[in-house]
Amino acid sequence: MNWQQLLSTQRFKVENGQISPTATRSTAEGKNALRTDFHIDYDRVVFSGSFRRLGRKTQVHPFAKHDLTHNRLTHSVEVASVGRSLGNHIGLILQENHQLPQNISPQDIGTVVQVACLSHDMGNPPFGHTGEAALREWFRLPENQKYLTHLSDAEIADVQSYEGNAHTLRIVANLEMYHNAGGMRLTAATIGSLLKYPWTADTENGKNRGKFNIYRTELAFMQEIAAELGLPEIATNSWARHPLSYLMEAADDICYALLDLEDAVEIGMLNAAEVERLFAPMAGETVDSWHAVSERQRCAMLRGMAIGKAIDSVANTFYTHHKALLAGDFQGKDLISVTEPMISETLANAKEIAANQVFRHENKVITEIAAYPCLGSILSLLIPMAHAQTTGQTLNHRQELAQALLGEHAIDKDKDTPYLAYMKILDFVGSMTDNTAARMAREVSGISMV
Repeated sequence: MNWQQLLSTQRFKVENGQISPTATRSTAEGKNALRTDFHIDYDRVVFSGSFRRLGRKTQVHPFAKHDLTHNRLTHSVEVASVGRSLGNHIGLILQENHQLPQNISPQDIGTVVQVACLSHDMGNPPFGHTGEAALREWFRLPENQKYLTHLSDAEIADVQSYEGNAHTLRIVANLEMYHNAGGMRLTAATIGSLLKYPWTADTENGKNRGKFNIYRTELAFMQEIAAELGLPEIATNSWARHPLSYLMEAADDICYALLDLEDAVEIGMLNAAEVERLFAPMAGETVDSWHAVSERQRCAMLRGMAIGKAIDSVANTFYTHHKALLAGDFQGKDLISVTEPMISETLANAKEIAANQVFRHENKVITEIAAYPCLGSILSLLIPMAHAQTTGQTLNHRQELAQALLGEHAIDKDKDTPYLAYMKILDFVGSMTDNTAARMAREVSGISMV
């Protein structure tokens, strides 16, 4: 792989079912453009409905009532800030070592990573990772296997493995902006940087890791992106990662490891002193002399210092492994796992504290349990209707009424297969906010009628 190709500004569209490049490689606005191609990507993400809905989707705490608790939107904005700093840092290092293409600035690298970070969670369903698990479980229940008889093995793997990462690609490549005509038409560089798991669900990587970025519906699109960027195909329907995707991943890890604990302090799940002790070594500071500063301010100051230290360390680690990243044979689990021990161990300890004391807190667990019947009741209404509609069966009156709920995701009985119909329903349910899903489940059950 080489940076000139990896930073391609080519965009793709879909016409008559065929994927093709847009007329020009650049949509930058003239020689002295106020917006570069990558800034245009940024604006398309920021003004999208999928991004805006993140404001009412769970980061860690569903239906959080505390004003400062993160949701998916604030999390994404903070990850994008860290990602931009990482990208700028790498851009400068590459420039100083004469490895940055002449038409690319260090800030371009920063913007590409920033946009990837900004959009990385757009495919997350209501209730976060618990929502993903609930949607997967419904399709795996024995009583629901009758709805899968018309699907291929690869299609079954998709619907039984709802994956927020894959739905993010589906949104940017298909659903948002130019609907079914190329989606948001982001640059190839941005899309490549967005993909942590550039393979399909039925590949060895997909099966072993339980994570993937490519549904069958976006496979042809991904093939074009991979060819444009020069991503090596390491197995059928499985590609090497874009080097900048490792920076997006690191920015996400840094933020959720540190900021999730700050949330836990705010809502009283963790003691501030415990979090301060964790942050202090990484920040290289002590809070003993900060008596006039509030607990909230101390945590925020230490967190800021810790993030700055992590950015420097991860950027240096990226360049240390630069050749392996370009060759597509980087062997580390991620960049943080091979960075200096003080950084990697502190972040690992932060995740352990969150797993043991935050993620299993009673208030959170109860809400997560409720996500299963909530999302299950919606699928139990819509999937039988989709199955009947696409297999030539007569709809009952309840199913006829259910069709009206889908709106822009409506099923075309003459064109859609059961698989495509199910994907539309997953688009519909996955796009819901926590509040919308809870309200719909309650209302279709009849409980809230009186």
